[in-house]
Amino acid sequence: MVPDLSAQSRRTQASPVPLPPRGPLPRLSSQLTLERVLDDLGSTLLNPLTAIDDPHQAVTGVVAFDPHDDQVIPAGAIVLGIGLSDAIDVRRCLRSMSAAGANVLIGRGPRDLMETMSHVARGYGMTVFTLVAGASWTQLSNLINSLLVDPRGVDDTETIDGLPGGDLFAVANAIGSLLDAPITIEDRNSRVLAFSSGQDTADGPRIETILDRQVPVEYTRRLQSAGFFTKLYSSIEPVSIRLDVDGVDVKNRAAIAVRAGGEILGSIWAALSDEMDEELARVLRDMAKIAALHMLRLRASDGLDRRLRADLLATALDGGDGAEYAIRRLGIESSHIAVFALGVDQEETSQLDEAIEAQRIVDAINVYLAAVRPQASAARLGDTIFGILPIQSVDDGEEQARRFVGDLVVRAGTRVRVCGGIGPIVTDSRDLLSAREGARRALRVGLDRRDRGTSVAVLSQVYVDSLLLDLRDQVSLRRDQLSGPVHRLHDYDLDNGTDFVLTLDTWLACMGDVSRAANLLHVHANTLRYRLRRLAEIADLDLEDADARFAAQLLLRIDPQLTAGHAERSAERAGPGRPPTA
Repeated sequence: MVPDLSAQSRRTQASPVPLPPRGPLPRLSSQLTLERVLDDLGSTLLNPLTAIDDPHQAVTGVVAFDPHDDQVIPAGAIVLGIGLSDAIDVRRCLRSMSAAGANVLIGRGPRDLMETMSHVARGYGMTVFTLVAGASWTQLSNLINSLLVDPRGVDDTETIDGLPGGDLFAVANAIGSLLDAPITIEDRNSRVLAFSSGQDTADGPRIETILDRQVPVEYTRRLQSAGFFTKLYSSIEPVSIRLDVDGVDVKNRAAIAVRAGGEILGSIWAALSDEMDEELARVLRDMAKIAALHMLRLRASDGLDRRLRADLLATALDGGDGAEYAIRRLGIESSHIAVFALGVDQEETSQLDEAIEAQRIVDAINVYLAAVRPQASAARLGDTIFGILPIQSVDDGEEQARRFVGDLVVRAGTRVRVCGGIGPIVTDSRDLLSAREGARRALRVGLDRRDRGTSVAVLSQVYVDSLLLDLRDQVSLRRDQLSGPVHRLHDYDLDNGTDFVLTLDTWLACMGDVSRAANLLHVHANTLRYRLRRLAEIADLDLEDADARFAAQLLLRIDPQLTAGHAERSAERAGPGRPPTA
């Protein structure tokens, strides 16, 4: 939903308090402060209900308060009052915040609840904001978390044209001040890298873009079909466009490509009240050069940090002499570690797309880990994403890891199928190499189980499946010419158009239960008994011999050609709407 930020909809139930004045430059500090949050998000998402006594107070995190749970609130955290419904909940929340050292509460609700919240908060000396209508709590939480892990505060001593090096939000605010217009800085995929204050003066599509940190697909498609991006990226001058959106008053847009030599780094967008003039075009041309320097600085620091963490992770997972040192450098203090692996389904992507998706997933996961589990780490090593996860409790360590990796898979697998594998929990850095191999083997089982919907596989639970895949590899590597009863039966099926291998496979899977196997094959039980006698004769297979049955079942598992097309032929035999016969 696009938030309605008109004067009527933004009027809160209690008298709002003006936000502190904002300038184009942020504070020269690597610590996230409330003032910085308000500079980036305040006018777009938040309305203050109380005075802001200390805008320079540190913000250490964001947490949702649950009145039905005794939860830990970190000192300095911004608290989201999502579940607050009455005065009792409000007082309990503020008492918990006071005891923990958290001073900022964000709520939303009817007039009387907001008045109670602001009144009680003043008694505790706390700051209260309301979340604007149309914005979601998830969007707010994600945006605050993105500020918490934003690398732009790493080295505030380095400046580019008077702005902290790599601080694109400062660049956006500077451009917005010069043009008196809301600004976004976007990458080549129309993802929002930074935005200026004052976005509430723009329009619905811009607000939607800020909340999702991505230009909505419907608008990018319109721009692409109109040839706008081709024009934008082929010109060194600013270009303007007006989008016609039914029922929505959309402002003019002026945009300019940000270049570094011949490379397009992204673009700057301004939402204008009037048409673009020469003075505005000159400012955009000049600021695009400055933005390019900041984007290169940011990319260089991102790339350096990414390579360093990847190298440390690779050293740790090698389990050699440097593993213990690498673990300390990664900030891991736990004595118990789980190694996990993530992979993209290759059948859904090309080789290039797989590499792009894998890097996107790594970036997204590391942003999430930095906010939720800072001691955990992930990197793309070869064709696989590997990660290490400190385990708090040994008793249910594998279950902890399974739940956590399952959450990562859900978050990462929005566009392609992603699977995870978890190796054994280790207590010695020298065992990390075997744990890495175990995670890889478990991942392979997960990717192989396409028809079972497996998203996360734990090696201890899929060990036999992993052995079967290893055996299949050995057969393929040695190019063994498999033969025997099952392969004789397979050759007979090919020559005569029969399905004796399918019959045998189904009967073995049902552990010799004739009624159940017949039901799955959609034939009468007596028919199945006849087929079993017939295939035993053709293949010279003794179905009464346990070893012969085991050997047959093993071959059916390690040679996929034997069972190729079984599901399709079984479905064809049943026919549309036809129930299985008894």
